[in-house]
Amino acid sequence: MIRLKLNKETLLQIFKHAVSTYPEECCGIVTKNGQTEKVHFCKNIQNELHKSDPERHCRTAATAYAIDRDEAQRIFSEVHASGGTVAAFYHSHPDHEAYFSEEDVAAQTVFGEPEFPDALQIVVSVRLGIINNHKCFYWNGKGFEELT
Repeated sequence: MIRLKLNKETLLQIFKHAVSTYPEECCGIVTKNGQTEKVHFCKNIQNELHKSDPERHCRTAATAYAIDRDEAQRIFSEVHASGGTVAAFYHSHPDHEAYFSEEDVAAQTVFGEPEFPDALQIVVSVRLGIINNHKCFYWNGKGFEELT
């Protein structure tokens, strides 16, 4: 298993995105082509889902995120066409700790397996609009484990 590492500038861009969307969750995808990393700031459509069907999508963007599948598919197609890889997915937890929740696992797996098993999962804790900390998780073949 390959464990990708991200450069400092990539993490700083993710942190900037997390602060800019506070007090709502941010979400995005990091792609890598050779040594070049690109952070794709994705739109969190959770509020739209909640508004259209509050029973099915009971949480708002303050406590959940959803990336539009068409937007994600466009990013996946672009990186695949260029010979790159999906290096990471990220989202923030406003006013909560950085942890990988059951909802996060469900969002990243289909039938118990991740679509991108080599991609890191980054969760950023933002408290009162300031980066508190972040944690990275990886797929160990059976579940997501914190990268230490």
